[in-house]
Amino acid sequence: MVKNRFFFNMYEQLSGWRIVLITLLMLVGAGVLYYFNQLGQALENREQKYASLYAESVRFFIEQGIDSSCDYTFVSDVIDANETIPTILVLQGEAIDSRNIPELEDSTLNQDVKETKVLLDAKVKEMAKEHEPIAIDLGGETAYLHYSSSSTLKELKFFPYILLATFLIFGSLAFIAYSSSRKAEQNRVWVGLAKETAHQLGTPISGLLGWIGVLREDRGFDQSVGDEMEKDILRLETITTRFSNIGSVPTMKEENLGEVVVETIGYLEKRISTKINWFVSNKLHKEILTKINRHLLEWVIENLCKNAVDAMSGVGDLHVTIAEMSGGKVSIEIRDTGKGISKQNQRKVFKPGFSTKKRGWGLGLTLAKRIIETYHNGRLFIKSSEIDKGTTFQINI
Repeated sequence: MVKNRFFFNMYEQLSGWRIVLITLLMLVGAGVLYYFNQLGQALENREQKYASLYAESVRFFIEQGIDSSCDYTFVSDVIDANETIPTILVLQGEAIDSRNIPELEDSTLNQDVKETKVLLDAKVKEMAKEHEPIAIDLGGETAYLHYSSSSTLKELKFFPYILLATFLIFGSLAFIAYSSSRKAEQNRVWVGLAKETAHQLGTPISGLLGWIGVLREDRGFDQSVGDEMEKDILRLETITTRFSNIGSVPTMKEENLGEVVVETIGYLEKRISTKINWFVSNKLHKEILTKINRHLLEWVIENLCKNAVDAMSGVGDLHVTIAEMSGGKVSIEIRDTGKGISKQNQRKVFKPGFSTKKRGWGLGLTLAKRIIETYHNGRLFIKSSEIDKGTTFQINI
């Protein structure tokens, strides 16, 4: 598959920048996750140390006894300073103290004791799964301090994902806006090029028609030659009309799609290699009509057939089948016996710059797809392709 250098460079550069940008964003995302993970781990270690200090303060407080002459100010301050870490002190399987449990803080003093016990037991099981309880040796007995991470630490663990999701959403919106802007700019280029081409063709076509009129006045001029020349000039006029329709809303008219395709093939047969064997099968009834723009659809058929002939190097079989589909749609299959298209290139053939020929811009299939899918609300795709066996393009309208 030969790539046109201009479009190849342009689109490869865009693809390269996209890869660099995506890689950079992934690195930034990984860095954000790593940073917040380290920060969360540091805070978790800090809370674990504070929980151990809290447990030691409780042990000291209980061990000394209420009637002790010790100064409990510092120990009491340590215990009271815990305003964030949820803790439950368990002795002989019973919760004897709890702090920073939101469910209990919302309860009233008249809450049922059984409900409180059920709630504390459930919380103890949750905390045991989250952290190993801290054993407090009270001499003859052992108490256990169960604790869990503070709400701040739990929220911090989700924060980087929320941050990345926010960046992803805004980045996606920015990319969509950029992509839409770029496509709109490309469309303006196509439209401008098409309109200018149509304008430039108008003058020489009119001149050629005038010169044919002059030649017909010569008695020695073969009028049949003049007829064929007029057919080709009329064909140029049709091409001019096609270019004029690009970028504007084309006029759609109900026509028998099968007859349009057959007439287009009939024109091509006389002007393409005589070593091509044409097989045209029109399975549509005359009463089946489809809204199409004849000039643009003929352009698509010509383009696909000429590409097929080039793929066969001017020698082979070309099968064209027109049939009715479910839902009132019509399918057109164009199958050749050419060199085929590799799976890697099947995804790229409709992009500007990819061509099977060394010459040309590689825009034929791009415009054909635009005509079918944008103007006719249909589909143009590669139905099948095998190397050295051929390719089948299908149009659904």
